[in-house]
Amino acid sequence: MNQNRSGPLTGVRIVDLTTVVMGPYAAQILADLGADVIRVEAPGGDFMRDFDPKRSPKMGAFSMNVNRNKRSVVLNLKEASGYEALLDLVETADVFLSNMRPAALTKLRLTDEALRVRRPDLIYCSATGFGSNGPYADKAAYDDVIQAASGFASMFDWMGPQPAYAPSIIADKTTSLHIAYAVLAALFRKATTGEGDFIEVPMAESMAAFNLVEHLNGHTYDPPHGGFSYQRLQTKHRRPRRSSDGWVCVLPYSDQNWKDFFRIAGRTEVADDPRFATVNDRINNVDALYGMLDEVVATRTTAEWMKLCDENSIPAVPVVELEHIEDDPHFSAVGILEDHIHPTEGRYRTVREPVMFRSGTPGLRHHAPNLGEHTAEILDELGYDPDRIADIVAHNT
Repeated sequence: MNQNRSGPLTGVRIVDLTTVVMGPYAAQILADLGADVIRVEAPGGDFMRDFDPKRSPKMGAFSMNVNRNKRSVVLNLKEASGYEALLDLVETADVFLSNMRPAALTKLRLTDEALRVRRPDLIYCSATGFGSNGPYADKAAYDDVIQAASGFASMFDWMGPQPAYAPSIIADKTTSLHIAYAVLAALFRKATTGEGDFIEVPMAESMAAFNLVEHLNGHTYDPPHGGFSYQRLQTKHRRPRRSSDGWVCVLPYSDQNWKDFFRIAGRTEVADDPRFATVNDRINNVDALYGMLDEVVATRTTAEWMKLCDENSIPAVPVVELEHIEDDPHFSAVGILEDHIHPTEGRYRTVREPVMFRSGTPGLRHHAPNLGEHTAEILDELGYDPDRIADIVAHNT
Protein backbone atom coordinates (compact mmCIF):
# COMPACT_ATOMS: atom_id res chain seq x y z
CA MET A 1 0.00 0.00 0.00
CA ASN A 2 1.22 3.47 -0.90
CA GLN A 3 0.05 5.93 1.77
CA ASN A 4 1.20 8.85 -0.41
CA ARG A 5 -1.03 8.10 -3.40
CA SER A 6 -3.30 11.02 -4.11
CA GLY A 7 -5.90 11.95 -6.67
CA PRO A 8 -7.69 14.90 -8.28
CA LEU A 9 -9.97 15.34 -5.25
CA THR A 10 -7.11 15.74 -2.79
CA GLY A 11 -8.09 18.52 -0.36
CA VAL A 12 -11.83 17.83 -0.57
CA ARG A 13 -13.50 16.59 2.63
CA ILE A 14 -16.72 14.55 2.52
CA VAL A 15 -18.85 13.53 5.49
CA ASP A 16 -20.34 10.18 4.55
CA LEU A 17 -23.53 9.49 6.52
CA THR A 18 -24.72 6.62 4.33
CA THR A 19 -25.55 2.95 4.79
CA VAL A 20 -25.82 -0.34 2.88
CA VAL A 21 -24.20 -0.13 -0.62
CA MET A 22 -25.51 2.74 -2.77
CA GLY A 23 -24.19 5.60 -0.64
CA PRO A 24 -21.03 3.92 0.64
CA TYR A 25 -20.02 2.84 -2.88
CA ALA A 26 -20.53 6.39 -4.21
CA ALA A 27 -18.44 7.74 -1.33
CA GLN A 28 -15.74 5.16 -2.03
CA ILE A 29 -15.48 6.30 -5.65
CA LEU A 30 -14.92 9.84 -4.41
CA ALA A 31 -12.44 8.57 -1.82
CA ASP A 32 -10.55 6.65 -4.51
CA LEU A 33 -10.28 9.93 -6.40
CA GLY A 34 -8.48 11.48 -3.44
CA ALA A 35 -11.18 12.97 -1.21
CA ASP A 36 -10.87 12.72 2.56
CA VAL A 37 -14.04 10.72 3.20
CA ILE A 38 -15.07 10.44 6.84
CA ARG A 39 -17.66 7.76 7.32
CA VAL A 40 -19.94 8.51 10.28
CA GLU A 41 -21.72 5.48 11.68
CA ALA A 42 -24.07 4.91 14.60
CA PRO A 43 -22.96 2.78 17.54
CA GLY A 44 -22.94 -0.78 16.26
CA GLY A 45 -22.18 0.40 12.74
CA ASP A 46 -23.88 -0.14 9.41
CA PHE A 47 -25.55 -3.56 9.48
CA MET A 48 -23.70 -4.48 6.28
CA ARG A 49 -20.59 -4.77 8.45
CA ASP A 50 -22.11 -7.90 9.98
CA PHE A 51 -22.76 -9.75 6.72
CA ASP A 52 -20.81 -12.98 6.32
CA PRO A 53 -18.20 -13.87 5.33
CA LYS A 54 -15.97 -12.06 7.81
CA ARG A 55 -12.84 -12.78 9.81
CA SER A 56 -13.52 -10.27 12.56
CA PRO A 57 -16.66 -8.65 14.00
CA LYS A 58 -17.90 -5.66 11.96
CA MET A 59 -15.46 -6.35 9.11
CA GLY A 60 -17.51 -8.35 6.63
CA ALA A 61 -16.47 -8.63 2.99
CA PHE A 62 -19.21 -6.22 1.89
CA SER A 63 -17.81 -3.58 4.23
CA MET A 64 -14.26 -4.22 3.10
CA ASN A 65 -15.36 -3.63 -0.49
CA VAL A 66 -17.07 -0.24 -0.03
CA ASN A 67 -15.02 1.42 2.70
CA ARG A 68 -11.45 1.58 1.45
CA ASN A 69 -9.74 4.98 1.52
CA LYS A 70 -12.17 6.21 4.21
CA ARG A 71 -11.82 7.02 7.88
CA SER A 72 -14.41 5.81 10.38
CA VAL A 73 -16.07 7.79 13.17
CA VAL A 74 -18.76 6.48 15.51
CA LEU A 75 -21.23 9.07 16.79
CA ASN A 76 -24.61 8.65 18.45
CA LEU A 77 -26.52 11.46 16.77
CA LYS A 78 -29.33 11.16 19.32
CA GLU A 79 -26.87 12.23 22.02
CA ALA A 80 -26.02 15.94 22.32
CA SER A 81 -22.27 15.33 22.27
CA GLY A 82 -22.51 13.18 19.15
CA TYR A 83 -24.75 15.66 17.35
CA GLU A 84 -22.49 18.61 18.19
CA ALA A 85 -19.42 16.69 17.07
CA LEU A 86 -21.10 16.01 13.72
CA LEU A 87 -21.93 19.70 13.28
CA ASP A 88 -18.31 20.60 14.02
CA LEU A 89 -17.19 18.01 11.49
CA VAL A 90 -19.61 19.35 8.85
CA GLU A 91 -18.14 22.81 9.42
CA THR A 92 -14.84 21.48 8.04
CA ALA A 93 -16.40 19.62 5.10
CA ASP A 94 -17.12 20.44 1.48
CA VAL A 95 -19.76 17.74 1.02
CA PHE A 96 -22.35 16.07 3.23
CA LEU A 97 -23.69 12.81 1.80
CA SER A 98 -26.67 10.89 3.19
CA ASN A 99 -29.13 8.26 2.01
CA MET A 100 -31.45 8.49 5.00
CA ARG A 101 -35.06 9.22 4.22
CA PRO A 102 -35.92 12.92 4.56
CA ALA A 103 -38.20 12.31 7.55
CA ALA A 104 -35.33 10.69 9.47
CA LEU A 105 -32.98 13.56 8.62
CA THR A 106 -35.57 16.07 9.84
CA LYS A 107 -35.98 14.16 13.09
CA LEU A 108 -32.20 14.15 13.62
CA ARG A 109 -31.98 17.89 12.79
CA LEU A 110 -29.74 17.14 9.82
CA THR A 111 -31.62 18.91 7.04
CA ASP A 112 -29.90 21.01 4.42
CA GLU A 113 -31.08 24.17 6.18
CA ALA A 114 -29.79 23.02 9.58
CA LEU A 115 -26.31 22.13 8.33
CA ARG A 116 -25.97 25.19 6.13
CA VAL A 117 -26.08 27.34 9.26
CA ARG A 118 -22.69 25.88 10.14
CA ARG A 119 -21.31 25.66 6.59
CA PRO A 120 -23.04 28.09 4.18
CA ASP A 121 -21.18 26.79 1.11
CA LEU A 122 -21.88 23.13 1.89
CA ILE A 123 -22.73 20.70 -0.91
CA TYR A 124 -25.56 18.65 0.58
CA CYS A 125 -26.33 15.46 -1.34
CA SER A 126 -29.45 13.48 -0.42
CA ALA A 127 -29.76 10.08 -2.09
CA THR A 128 -33.30 8.74 -1.84
CA GLY A 129 -35.39 5.86 -3.10
CA PHE A 130 -37.90 8.04 -4.94
CA GLY A 131 -37.96 11.74 -5.79
CA SER A 132 -39.31 14.02 -3.06
CA ASN A 133 -41.98 15.56 -5.29
CA GLY A 134 -43.69 12.26 -6.18
CA PRO A 135 -46.27 10.09 -4.40
CA TYR A 136 -43.66 7.40 -3.58
CA ALA A 137 -41.39 9.85 -1.77
CA ASP A 138 -41.70 8.13 1.61
CA LYS A 139 -41.46 4.54 0.40
CA ALA A 140 -38.60 2.42 1.67
CA ALA A 141 -36.36 1.35 -1.19
CA TYR A 142 -33.71 -1.27 -1.75
CA ASP A 143 -32.25 -2.59 -4.99
CA ASP A 144 -34.99 -5.12 -5.77
CA VAL A 145 -37.69 -2.52 -5.15
CA ILE A 146 -36.07 -0.15 -7.64
CA GLN A 147 -35.46 -2.86 -10.23
CA ALA A 148 -39.20 -3.54 -10.08
CA ALA A 149 -40.37 0.08 -9.94
CA SER A 150 -38.10 1.35 -12.74
CA GLY A 151 -39.15 -1.18 -15.36
CA PHE A 152 -35.87 -3.09 -15.20
CA ALA A 153 -37.35 -6.34 -13.86
CA SER A 154 -40.07 -6.31 -16.54
CA MET A 155 -37.49 -6.50 -19.33
CA PHE A 156 -36.71 -10.10 -18.41
CA ASP A 157 -40.18 -10.93 -19.80
CA TRP A 158 -38.55 -10.67 -23.22
CA MET A 159 -36.20 -13.56 -22.45
CA GLY A 160 -38.47 -15.83 -20.43
CA PRO A 161 -41.92 -16.33 -18.97
CA GLN A 162 -41.84 -13.76 -16.17
CA PRO A 163 -40.17 -10.66 -14.72
CA ALA A 164 -36.89 -11.21 -12.88
CA TYR A 165 -34.18 -9.41 -10.96
CA ALA A 166 -30.66 -9.12 -12.31
CA PRO A 167 -28.13 -11.13 -10.26
CA SER A 168 -26.44 -7.85 -9.38
CA ILE A 169 -27.44 -4.89 -7.22
CA ILE A 170 -27.49 -2.88 -10.41
CA ALA A 171 -29.89 -0.17 -9.18
CA ASP A 172 -27.71 0.54 -6.15
CA LYS A 173 -24.53 0.71 -8.19
CA THR A 174 -26.03 2.71 -11.06
CA THR A 175 -27.33 5.28 -8.58
CA SER A 176 -23.90 5.37 -6.93
CA LEU A 177 -22.45 6.61 -10.21
CA HIS A 178 -25.13 9.31 -10.44
CA ILE A 179 -24.26 10.43 -6.91
CA ALA A 180 -20.55 10.57 -7.71
CA TYR A 181 -20.90 12.63 -10.89
CA ALA A 182 -23.46 14.97 -9.28
CA VAL A 183 -21.08 15.67 -6.40
CA LEU A 184 -18.22 16.24 -8.82
CA ALA A 185 -20.34 18.72 -10.82
CA ALA A 186 -21.28 20.57 -7.62
CA LEU A 187 -17.64 20.70 -6.56
CA PHE A 188 -16.72 22.24 -9.91
CA ARG A 189 -19.50 24.82 -9.51
CA LYS A 190 -18.29 25.58 -6.00
CA ALA A 191 -14.74 26.02 -7.27
CA THR A 192 -15.89 28.56 -9.86
CA THR A 193 -18.58 30.43 -7.87
CA GLY A 194 -17.82 29.74 -4.21
CA GLU A 195 -21.40 28.54 -3.71
CA GLY A 196 -22.64 25.29 -2.24
CA ASP A 197 -25.68 23.37 -3.48
CA PHE A 198 -28.41 20.91 -2.60
CA ILE A 199 -28.50 17.71 -4.65
CA GLU A 200 -31.22 15.08 -4.68
CA VAL A 201 -30.37 11.77 -6.34
CA PRO A 202 -33.40 9.44 -6.40
CA MET A 203 -32.80 5.77 -7.17
CA ALA A 204 -36.03 5.19 -9.10
CA GLU A 205 -35.54 8.13 -11.44
CA SER A 206 -31.84 7.33 -11.92
CA MET A 207 -32.63 3.75 -12.88
CA ALA A 208 -35.61 4.68 -15.07
CA ALA A 209 -33.42 7.15 -16.97
CA PHE A 210 -30.76 4.45 -17.32
CA ASN A 211 -33.32 2.00 -18.71
CA LEU A 212 -34.90 4.41 -21.18
CA VAL A 213 -31.73 5.50 -22.99
CA GLU A 214 -32.25 2.88 -25.71
CA HIS A 215 -35.76 1.66 -24.90
CA LEU A 216 -37.74 4.89 -25.29
CA ASN A 217 -36.96 4.47 -28.99
CA GLY A 218 -40.04 5.21 -31.18
CA HIS A 219 -41.85 6.73 -28.21
CA THR A 220 -39.29 9.53 -28.29
CA TYR A 221 -41.69 11.14 -30.75
CA ASP A 222 -45.18 12.41 -29.98
CA PRO A 223 -47.22 10.75 -31.33
CA PRO A 224 -45.03 7.64 -31.30
CA HIS A 225 -43.14 6.95 -34.52
CA GLY A 226 -42.23 3.28 -34.29
CA GLY A 227 -42.34 0.85 -31.43
CA PHE A 228 -41.17 1.08 -27.86
CA SER A 229 -37.79 -0.47 -27.07
CA TYR A 230 -34.74 -1.43 -29.09
CA GLN A 231 -35.82 -4.58 -30.85
CA ARG A 232 -32.37 -6.19 -30.93
CA LEU A 233 -32.45 -6.40 -27.15
CA GLN A 234 -35.89 -8.00 -26.99
CA THR A 235 -35.17 -11.22 -28.83
CA LYS A 236 -34.76 -14.38 -26.76
CA HIS A 237 -31.91 -15.29 -29.12
CA ARG A 238 -29.67 -12.51 -27.76
CA ARG A 239 -27.42 -14.63 -25.60
CA PRO A 240 -23.96 -16.18 -25.48
CA ARG A 241 -23.41 -19.03 -27.94
CA ARG A 242 -22.16 -22.53 -27.27
CA SER A 243 -19.04 -23.32 -29.27
CA SER A 244 -17.96 -26.93 -29.71
CA ASP A 245 -16.04 -26.70 -26.42
CA GLY A 246 -17.37 -23.76 -24.40
CA TRP A 247 -19.31 -20.50 -24.51
CA VAL A 248 -18.57 -17.39 -26.54
CA CYS A 249 -19.93 -13.99 -27.45
CA VAL A 250 -19.68 -13.54 -31.21
CA LEU A 251 -21.17 -10.19 -32.19
CA PRO A 252 -20.89 -9.11 -35.83
CA TYR A 253 -22.17 -5.54 -35.79
CA SER A 254 -21.36 -3.52 -38.90
CA ASP A 255 -22.38 -4.41 -42.45
CA GLN A 256 -18.80 -5.53 -43.13
CA ASN A 257 -18.73 -7.60 -39.93
CA TRP A 258 -21.76 -9.57 -41.05
CA LYS A 259 -20.45 -10.13 -44.57
CA ASP A 260 -17.15 -11.37 -43.17
CA PHE A 261 -18.89 -13.54 -40.60
CA PHE A 262 -21.10 -15.27 -43.17
CA ARG A 263 -18.03 -15.84 -45.35
CA ILE A 264 -15.86 -17.42 -42.63
CA ALA A 265 -18.87 -19.42 -41.41
CA GLY A 266 -19.32 -20.89 -44.88
CA ARG A 267 -22.77 -19.31 -45.24
CA THR A 268 -22.13 -17.02 -48.19
CA GLU A 269 -25.71 -17.43 -49.41
CA VAL A 270 -26.92 -15.58 -46.33
CA ALA A 271 -24.70 -12.59 -47.08
CA ASP A 272 -26.99 -11.73 -50.00
CA ASP A 273 -30.22 -12.24 -48.08
CA PRO A 274 -32.12 -8.90 -48.28
CA ARG A 275 -33.45 -9.45 -44.75
CA PHE A 276 -29.94 -8.80 -43.44
CA ALA A 277 -28.62 -6.19 -45.88
CA THR A 278 -28.59 -3.14 -43.57
CA VAL A 279 -28.60 -2.51 -39.86
CA ASN A 280 -32.33 -1.70 -39.90
CA ASP A 281 -33.06 -4.84 -41.93
CA ARG A 282 -31.13 -6.90 -39.40
CA ILE A 283 -32.93 -5.33 -36.44
CA ASN A 284 -36.32 -5.95 -38.07
CA ASN A 285 -35.39 -9.59 -38.64
CA VAL A 286 -33.33 -10.10 -35.53
CA ASP A 287 -35.07 -13.34 -34.45
CA ALA A 288 -34.19 -15.04 -37.73
CA LEU A 289 -30.67 -13.59 -37.78
CA TYR A 290 -29.73 -14.38 -34.22
CA GLY A 291 -31.63 -17.66 -34.34
CA MET A 292 -29.19 -19.11 -36.88
CA LEU A 293 -26.12 -18.24 -34.79
CA ASP A 294 -26.44 -21.18 -32.40
CA GLU A 295 -25.97 -23.78 -35.14
CA VAL A 296 -23.19 -21.80 -36.82
CA VAL A 297 -21.12 -21.08 -33.71
CA ALA A 298 -21.40 -24.69 -32.52
CA THR A 299 -19.31 -25.85 -35.50
CA ARG A 300 -15.98 -24.56 -34.18
CA THR A 301 -14.05 -24.37 -30.93
CA THR A 302 -13.81 -21.20 -28.89
CA ALA A 303 -10.15 -20.76 -29.88
CA GLU A 304 -11.00 -21.14 -33.57
CA TRP A 305 -13.72 -18.49 -33.34
CA MET A 306 -11.43 -16.09 -31.50
CA LYS A 307 -8.74 -16.46 -34.16
CA LEU A 308 -11.15 -16.03 -37.08
CA CYS A 309 -13.00 -13.11 -35.51
CA ASP A 310 -9.82 -11.31 -34.49
CA GLU A 311 -8.40 -11.71 -37.99
CA ASN A 312 -11.54 -10.10 -39.41
CA SER A 313 -12.10 -7.45 -36.71
CA ILE A 314 -15.38 -9.06 -35.63
CA PRO A 315 -16.16 -8.40 -31.96
CA ALA A 316 -15.83 -11.67 -30.04
CA VAL A 317 -14.69 -12.88 -26.62
CA PRO A 318 -14.99 -16.08 -24.61
CA VAL A 319 -17.58 -16.01 -21.82
CA VAL A 320 -15.66 -15.49 -18.58
CA GLU A 321 -17.12 -16.82 -15.35
CA LEU A 322 -17.21 -13.96 -12.87
CA GLU A 323 -15.43 -15.88 -10.14
CA HIS A 324 -12.57 -16.55 -12.56
CA ILE A 325 -12.25 -13.03 -13.92
CA GLU A 326 -8.86 -12.61 -12.27
CA ASP A 327 -7.56 -15.51 -14.40
CA ASP A 328 -8.57 -13.86 -17.68
CA PRO A 329 -5.39 -12.70 -19.46
CA HIS A 330 -6.63 -9.14 -19.92
CA PHE A 331 -7.84 -8.56 -16.36
CA SER A 332 -4.76 -10.28 -15.01
CA ALA A 333 -2.50 -8.01 -17.07
CA VAL A 334 -4.25 -4.80 -15.98
CA GLY A 335 -4.38 -5.91 -12.34
CA ILE A 336 -8.09 -5.43 -11.70
CA LEU A 337 -7.62 -7.16 -8.34
CA GLU A 338 -4.92 -5.99 -5.95
CA ASP A 339 -3.47 -7.93 -3.03
CA HIS A 340 -2.99 -6.15 0.29
CA ILE A 341 -2.43 -6.92 3.94
CA HIS A 342 -4.94 -5.36 6.33
CA PRO A 343 -3.67 -4.54 9.83
CA THR A 344 -6.46 -6.60 11.48
CA GLU A 345 -7.93 -8.73 8.68
CA GLY A 346 -4.72 -10.05 7.16
CA ARG A 347 -4.21 -10.77 3.50
CA TYR A 348 -7.10 -9.70 1.28
CA ARG A 349 -7.93 -8.55 -2.22
CA THR A 350 -9.65 -5.42 -3.42
CA VAL A 351 -10.97 -4.31 -6.80
CA ARG A 352 -8.86 -1.37 -7.90
CA GLU A 353 -10.33 1.90 -9.12
CA PRO A 354 -10.69 1.28 -12.89
CA VAL A 355 -10.21 4.92 -13.96
CA MET A 356 -6.66 6.00 -14.75
CA PHE A 357 -5.17 9.49 -15.00
CA ARG A 358 -1.95 10.52 -16.72
CA SER A 359 -1.28 12.74 -13.71
CA GLY A 360 -1.28 9.68 -11.45
CA THR A 361 -3.61 6.76 -10.94
CA PRO A 362 -5.46 6.92 -7.61
CA GLY A 363 -4.94 3.93 -5.40
CA LEU A 364 -5.26 2.55 -1.90
CA ARG A 365 -4.34 5.12 0.75
CA HIS A 366 -6.27 3.64 3.68
CA HIS A 367 -7.46 0.11 4.29
CA ALA A 368 -11.17 -0.26 5.03
CA PRO A 369 -11.36 1.00 8.62
CA ASN A 370 -12.56 -0.87 11.63
CA LEU A 371 -15.69 0.61 13.16
CA GLY A 372 -14.81 3.88 14.87
CA GLU A 373 -11.11 3.43 14.18
CA HIS A 374 -10.53 7.15 13.59
CA THR A 375 -12.98 8.71 16.04
CA ALA A 376 -10.34 10.05 18.42
CA GLU A 377 -8.04 11.08 15.56
CA ILE A 378 -10.69 13.16 13.82
CA LEU A 379 -12.00 14.75 17.01
CA ASP A 380 -8.41 15.75 17.75
CA GLU A 381 -8.24 17.35 14.29
CA LEU A 382 -11.34 19.35 15.25
CA GLY A 383 -9.40 20.75 18.20
CA TYR A 384 -11.14 18.80 20.98
CA ASP A 385 -9.11 18.33 24.14
CA PRO A 386 -8.30 14.80 25.36
CA ASP A 387 -10.93 14.82 28.13
CA ARG A 388 -13.68 15.83 25.73
CA ILE A 389 -12.58 13.20 23.23
CA ALA A 390 -12.61 10.52 25.92
CA ASP A 391 -16.09 11.59 27.03
CA ILE A 392 -17.51 11.51 23.50
CA VAL A 393 -15.95 8.11 22.79
CA ALA A 394 -17.36 6.76 26.06
CA HIS A 395 -20.89 8.03 25.38
CA ASN A 396 -21.07 7.31 21.65
CA THR A 397 -20.05 3.67 21.38
